[in-house]
Amino acid sequence: MLGVALSIALLGAPEQASAQSNISLTQDPLVVRNDRGGRLLTRIRQLTELREQSRPVEIRGNICYSTCTMFLSLPTTCISPDTTFGFHGPSSWGRALDPATFNRASEIIAAHYPEELQGWYMETGRYRIRSVYRIRGEEIIDMGVRAC
Repeated sequence: MLGVALSIALLGAPEQASAQSNISLTQDPLVVRNDRGGRLLTRIRQLTELREQSRPVEIRGNICYSTCTMFLSLPTTCISPDTTFGFHGPSSWGRALDPATFNRASEIIAAHYPEELQGWYMETGRYRIRSVYRIRGEEIIDMGVRAC
């Protein structure tokens, strides 16, 4: 819980992506394959670095679960239509958070999604803790995320 609480206290929602012209075509892309997620604070730090570098991100694996889905906030991200994205609500190693922390963490996570996905996540997706909702990349592409 400390990791989630610390990340919420130290880091807010991401700044909304600026114009696509910031995409670097000279850097090798970070290719994400079969990422099951990880700690919220760690992922936010990684996203901050990638955003500052304008480094391209390609999600090409079979799965992108949990905090991996937060790559969707980067203007440099493209995804495979065949990747399965897995969404669940914030927790502390599978244990429920207090309501205020749960709500704040949910808002931080949702801020990393396209608008349509944000609404679904806040209304439905965040309430599943012990398993994931699965959404195919092709559906997320239909929400405006760039295809690789």
